[in-house]
Amino acid sequence: MSSVLYDAQGPRAKRRNVILTIVFLVAVAALLWWVFGTLKDKGQLEWALWEPFFHSEAWSTYIWPGLQNTLKAAFLAVIIAMPLGAVLGIARLSDHAWVRVPAAVVVEFFRSIPVLVLMIFGLALFAEYTNVSSDDRPLYAVVTGLVLYNASVLAEIVRAGILSLPKGQSEAAMAVGLRKGQLMRLILLPQAVTAMLPAIVSQLVVIVKDTALGGAVLTYSELLSAANTMSGYYGANIIASFTVVAIIFIALNFALTSFASWLERRLRRAKRSTGAVVGPNDAEIAGTAGTGAGGTL
Repeated sequence: MSSVLYDAQGPRAKRRNVILTIVFLVAVAALLWWVFGTLKDKGQLEWALWEPFFHSEAWSTYIWPGLQNTLKAAFLAVIIAMPLGAVLGIARLSDHAWVRVPAAVVVEFFRSIPVLVLMIFGLALFAEYTNVSSDDRPLYAVVTGLVLYNASVLAEIVRAGILSLPKGQSEAAMAVGLRKGQLMRLILLPQAVTAMLPAIVSQLVVIVKDTALGGAVLTYSELLSAANTMSGYYGANIIASFTVVAIIFIALNFALTSFASWLERRLRRAKRSTGAVVGPNDAEIAGTAGTGAGGTL
């Protein structure tokens, strides 16, 4: 079937695509076989290296506490960064320069700095100028770095989502007397949320993954750091430990994206079903009503 953006494939194109698909699948299978053979030759597939993950000790001592710390840092960063990013994004759209310019400076500044640098800066800041204990400083530093960076990115997502809406909606709302705050709260933001949702979820996945930077540099005992400690305790089963951790991260992020996809579909269905249905006996003919005939449709 042909369309504006796609022409139906001819016999030669179909044969070429089939051949390329077969070549690709053979190459992937060969790569997987090579990886499997290499791991087997190096002894990384020995049962003794994988056996600890089938007992509760490894999960209760290392994996579960590390996962809890990962979720804690990610949750705190999300609940702070999302409203802060929304405020900064809306502020960048302000008509007042004294609001728009400082917001733009903050967003562009923190969006340009690597999140790891922000975490290290936060650790030094809490050590020098606060009374936060040394045990809690890594968590505070990780959350601070994630919030500053991701709030700036989310601000740009919010701004782009609002600007993507048709200008006619803003003009119509202003024409009926809505103030700017009402326009943003009642008209623009509810519609922009659905358009922004995929990008927002992608940024939330980044937040979850970036918690690993705290374990690698700031000695924060998150999931990846726990896997490193666990691999040393169970006889240097590095491949097995990090494989299990990778599967956990994949499952966690897949659950997050699946929930976001479900929420997006639900929001779209709700927007399509908000119109009230008027029955044939509920509508009065405007012309006959105006002349006093009182007929019904």
